[in-house]
Amino acid sequence: MRQHGRGPAVEAGGLATEERLEIAENALLDHRAVSPVVLDMRELTVITDYFLICHGTSNVHIRALADAVVEAMKEVGVRAYGVEGYQQGQWVLLDYGDIVVHVMAVDEREFYNLERLWSDAPRRELAEAGNL
Repeated sequence: MRQHGRGPAVEAGGLATEERLEIAENALLDHRAVSPVVLDMRELTVITDYFLICHGTSNVHIRALADAVVEAMKEVGVRAYGVEGYQQGQWVLLDYGDIVVHVMAVDEREFYNLERLWSDAPRRELAEAGNL
C-alpha cells in the first residue's frame, strides 16, 4: 500500500515509512554497521522510497546486521517481502517495499557503488555507533 507522492505511507503495524526507516537505521547502528547511508529515492523511482545502505566487516557481521533489522522490524509487526543473499553473506538485500536495506561486504559496496549509481538521490549519512 504505497502512497508515493501523497504524504507518508502507512503500512504494517500502522507505522509510517519514516518510522520504520528509523527502526531499521537504529538496528544497524546498534550492531555497528559501517558507513550507513540513506538515499531518498522518492523522486527518482517507483520501486521504493528509500535505500538504506551499509557494509559489515565479515560475512558473519553482514548476516548479524541483516538479522538485527529483520528482528527489529518483526517486533513492530513488519515482515520483509523478500530476503536475498543471506546464505552467501556478501550482499544481503531486505525488501520492505518502500524501504530496501542493502547490507554489503566492503568489496561489493565499492564495486557496485549504489551511492554513485543513484547519485541524484538526496543522501543522509548516519552517525556510526563509534562516532556518536
